Amino acid sequence: MTMTPDKPTPVNHAMPSLAGKKGLIVGIANAHSIAYGCAEVIRELGGSLAVTYLNDKAEPFVRPLAEQLQADIIAPLDVQQPQQLDALFAQITQRWGKLDFLLHAIAFAPAADLHGRVIDCSAAGFAQAMDVSCHSFIRLAKAAEPLMKDGGALATMTYYGAQKVIPHYGMMGPVKAALESTVRYLADELGPKGIRVHAVSPGPIMTRAASGIGEFESLLDEAARRAPQHQLVTIRDVGVTTAMLFSDAARSLTGNVVFVDGGYHVMG
Repeated sequence: MTMTPDKPTPVNHAMPSLAGKKGLIVGIANAHSIAYGCAEVIRELGGSLAVTYLNDKAEPFVRPLAEQLQADIIAPLDVQQPQQLDALFAQITQRWGKLDFLLHAIAFAPAADLHGRVIDCSAAGFAQAMDVSCHSFIRLAKAAEPLMKDGGALATMTYYGAQKVIPHYGMMGPVKAALESTVRYLADELGPKGIRVHAVSPGPIMTRAASGIGEFESLLDEAARRAPQHQLVTIRDVGVTTAMLFSDAARSLTGNVVFVDGGYHVMG
């Protein structure tokens, strides 16, 4: 049986302020999304938000959440549609003229490829997973770079399966490994401009994206059993850490994989 904390992670006066900072959140699908947990904490700390939704089907679920967050910008973004990315950043430039932080919390792999062996995955499926889950972060970083004239921070969501073999994680393991390597190279390239780059690695959380992973309930149970804290993390736990990374308090941190998993990753 999985366990979660009895009380949500509080946001209190000890947390650094994000007042005056403006940022883009990519990846909210519903109120259980990791991206939503991050956006909620960022907003509570004073940050202003631009929020995207995938398509017309997703908009009725995302728009009410974005409105609750008092998002300044609500716009469609399918990262496989270059014109949508261009339109989004044109809107950000016109409305804000700058960007302080960006969260990339999207991933995708075709089910037929995800549920099989890595060795059996198709070239087309692997390429699509890499494009949506990894290269889209590069494209977003490139678009954000000129808007971060005074520095800023980028973050993406990864998972422990990038570093160790996790049953049923399949081809997403190599894809997330590429994403973590990308974070290191972007940190090096953007560091001279004061732009920091992070990978946040949450423990398993039941989200819409995670539901596509085979036997995910077993993975949740195993994580809760083996983690030193013997409980699962929440989207709010991830949000508190991500908000800190976006703040000035993390000005000396970049290029890291930051685990938010109750210590699960330290267990052999």
